[in-house]
Amino acid sequence: MKILYINALYSPLIKGGAEISLKVLVEGMQARGHEVVVLSLKPEEGLINETIDGVKVYRAGLKNAYWPFYNIKPGKISRLLWHIRDRYNAAMRDVVKKVIEIEQPDVVSCHNLVGWSIAVWDEIKKANIPLVQVLHDLYLLCPNSDMYKDNRSCDKQCFQCSLLRNQHRSLSNQVNAVVGISKFILKRFTDFHYFQEAKKHVIYNSRNIPESSIPKDRTIGQPLRVGYIGTLAEKKGIEWLIDQFNKIEVDVSLVIAGGGQKAYETNLRSINRNPKISFIGYVDPAQFYKQIDVLVVPSLWQEPLGMVAIEALAYYVPVIANAIGGLQETVIHEHNGLLCHDEEQDSLGLAILRLWQDVDLYNHLMKNTRRSVSRILSQQRMIDEYLEVLYGVHQSTKSK
Repeated sequence: MKILYINALYSPLIKGGAEISLKVLVEGMQARGHEVVVLSLKPEEGLINETIDGVKVYRAGLKNAYWPFYNIKPGKISRLLWHIRDRYNAAMRDVVKKVIEIEQPDVVSCHNLVGWSIAVWDEIKKANIPLVQVLHDLYLLCPNSDMYKDNRSCDKQCFQCSLLRNQHRSLSNQVNAVVGISKFILKRFTDFHYFQEAKKHVIYNSRNIPESSIPKDRTIGQPLRVGYIGTLAEKKGIEWLIDQFNKIEVDVSLVIAGGGQKAYETNLRSINRNPKISFIGYVDPAQFYKQIDVLVVPSLWQEPLGMVAIEALAYYVPVIANAIGGLQETVIHEHNGLLCHDEEQDSLGLAILRLWQDVDLYNHLMKNTRRSVSRILSQQRMIDEYLEVLYGVHQSTKSK
């Protein structure tokens, strides 16, 4: 089977977990004997192809006003014009047509379509090729990919989202199968009546995290090292975390790793006056998890899955998470972590304090961490499940 994967970015251009998981998937399919080709974007004009770790990768110049993956936020009007074109970018459809003609794939698997737009769906179906859409975020519902506005997650589409996504629901009926990386994100789309004609699946992303020895039990009075790792952005709840941390008067420290928009990152650093809080920038996640006792994921937006929580649990680090979105599918309250609620502001600080005070609870959570996500960590499981989906749409199309 020959598979064409379409995504906004591909290695070494990696913006987040979607690109990491896609690389694992693509290379895993190739190792299974399938022919794979990747089509992704680049900021410069033109279409090139190259080989990345043995995989054939096309990179097409994005035909829009600017490259959206820099850590620089354009003005409001520029962003609106960009999104208007991205609503249905016919110029990017022409690129897909060219690559399909060259490669003649048996099936196309679309992932993050920011920059490509849903115009690619029309071209794939025009070529009569089965189509699988994988949902990593909320881009197909919201131009900003997060459905987060005015410091809260949106229950409904706002007026602007409704205008910029007015074709998406009907055109989604062209998709043969849809895969959500969590139950939450798949339900989010089906609640909006997307993909009504598609076979529906949930396949969790995986991570290759080798087994390690379980840490020693905590003892009473031992300092507690709390960590945050990820993008520094308002919707990630970092200000909430800092505010709560400043109310804790026991032996607890907080390390914040990652980066984001320069202005917001500078603001966070400037408002911090607590010597027990440190910003360390970008770090190797494997080393970071080994230096902390608890990970906090205080996201205010509805994380599709929250792979950072899965990574922490794989390193035997209990997680405190806001009970929102896909995080609730992996962080199980009082089993491998604690859930708090942003509408109850002090619940986050109380959860941190509880793990410092109750070492028996902490040790119980810690012992459950790795095994609670062991199945998710299996890359072979992920590849098997995607193969089943791809074979299904390929065979059903051939039989018609």
